[in-house]
Amino acid sequence: MKSAIRIENIQKSLGDRKVLKGISFSVEMGDIFGYLGPNGAGKTTTIRIILGLLKADSGNLDVLGLNVNNSEIRRKIGFMLDLDGLYDSMTARENLIFYSRIYNLVMEEERINKLLDIVELSDRADDRVHTYSRGMRQRLALARSMVHDPEILVLDEPTSGVDPSGQIEIRKIMLNMAHKENKTIILSSHNLDEVQRICNRIAIIDRGEIKLYGELESLRQKMGRSGIIIKSPKNIPVSVINEIRELPRLGLKEVKDKSLIFMPDEGTETSDIISFLSSRGIKIEEVMKQEASLEEMYSNILKEVKVP
Repeated sequence: MKSAIRIENIQKSLGDRKVLKGISFSVEMGDIFGYLGPNGAGKTTTIRIILGLLKADSGNLDVLGLNVNNSEIRRKIGFMLDLDGLYDSMTARENLIFYSRIYNLVMEEERINKLLDIVELSDRADDRVHTYSRGMRQRLALARSMVHDPEILVLDEPTSGVDPSGQIEIRKIMLNMAHKENKTIILSSHNLDEVQRICNRIAIIDRGEIKLYGELESLRQKMGRSGIIIKSPKNIPVSVINEIRELPRLGLKEVKDKSLIFMPDEGTETSDIISFLSSRGIKIEEVMKQEASLEEMYSNILKEVKVP
């Protein structure tokens, strides 16, 4: 399969600071690729290099098989950066027409209506942007990024500053863009829950180095211990919970309503926990496996970083 974006040993210094220290990863066609890392890790620099706004000091980068210096790439990538780039005095429709002209396109009304429909702004198409909420502006910025029908979208914090309901709407739109409009998406975000919900592959960067990279579900299974959730039809007596806590090998992690969440020590089987509970007269309704969360993986990766 042809990679959408392939980065090999990219290095970049800004002044005396080495921002990227030979990073390598690829984004495959059809990915919703999560690019994660703390502030100052090198995410924005990477994105600017992909978009041709910065030039790498060394290394190789190609987009859809083309060298990053090829002018054709501009028509194959759409982007949404920290500033939405919208004109407040224009309507949503006028903004899309304006940006289409930058790409020397004459947008048919049908195409404009489709974009507005994708981002769920058809009913506000002729309202001036200064009347829009933050979430609506971000949705219009997503539409703007697609005026030239690119194959790849690079989105930098698309839900930043948006309220929870607005975040849900934007996530739904991104999923539709990927699965219905066949866009490959690179999502740079601090929102780990968002990435875990919609991304299939990720890379975590810290201090200019890629610390973790791969298919999200495989990484979750590989990293950290799996948890065990045991549900009972009745609340579990405090006396039994206290007994469990006196047995660290069982790894009681959390008590939640009628559920117990365990992170058992190596060598302790699920059957050991079930036997203990049964011996205390606890009825078990359901036993489920809980994989490591992205938040736990992210936290563990950053803990491993040595402070110079």
